[in-house]
Amino acid sequence: MAEPERWTLRGTEVHVDRPILLGVLNLTPDSFSDGGRYPDTATALSRAEEMMESGADLIDVGGESTRPGARAVDAAEEWTRIGPVLRGLAERRIPACVDTMKAAVAERAIDEGAVALNDVSGLNHDPALAEVAAKAGAGLILMHMRGTPGTMQTDLQYADLMSEVADGLRRSTQIAGERGCRPEQLVVDPGIGFGKSAEGSLALIGGLDRLLDLGRPILVGPSRKSFIGKTLDLPVDERLEGTIAACVTALERGARLFRVHDVRAVRRALDLAWAIRKAAEVHRS
Repeated sequence: MAEPERWTLRGTEVHVDRPILLGVLNLTPDSFSDGGRYPDTATALSRAEEMMESGADLIDVGGESTRPGARAVDAAEEWTRIGPVLRGLAERRIPACVDTMKAAVAERAIDEGAVALNDVSGLNHDPALAEVAAKAGAGLILMHMRGTPGTMQTDLQYADLMSEVADGLRRSTQIAGERGCRPEQLVVDPGIGFGKSAEGSLALIGGLDRLLDLGRPILVGPSRKSFIGKTLDLPVDERLEGTIAACVTALERGARLFRVHDVRAVRRALDLAWAIRKAAEVHRS
């Protein structure tokens, strides 16, 4: 089927006929890769500006860690972490996507100018989040995750990984539609590393084309994740090449959005891979 070419973000259409990058800005003390790195608003905003200059299209702001085994935080604590940064991003006209599972946090984020929401629970935690997105016309990323961040790595066995992930994402998009979201607001994310083994994460990337039948743009977030470390026997700060390889492979399988920490390097790699793809299409026609 034809690939979807647009993603609606509060009245603005993002054309996904090229790679779109979301720069990761974790405002948490305990995220697996960059927890505690941006302890104040000024430092966080400087990092956001740096990622935009390096080629990010949006900044993905998170106030609650979703690493395996992470503890949950309440809405008040989550908002305390992200609110001042969202206000600063809005003042700088930097488009923000907020990574949250809570409708209450999502609503405040929208009020502060966020253009998209990223729900790693795929609306399983708080389906009312979809109503917030629908009312604002905001983009909504729906990710597949089995369980919660605290429990997701306890059961990694699937009878048919790709089919189960596709079915889960299909249910999430149906819930979003029932809560008022239009299809063009939605992006799907297979949840690499979320309730999947290292081998399962590799298989997800290799089989991404099976998710194209969902009819929505596909986002992947392989950046610095443990499946790279386990496959290549590398610590978290040496996973850039693995991240790039995963992103380029995902691009060839149909992904068009990428959530990454190392924006400049991934931007260059994906832009070259895309240029090769486009040149090949011209010469085949």
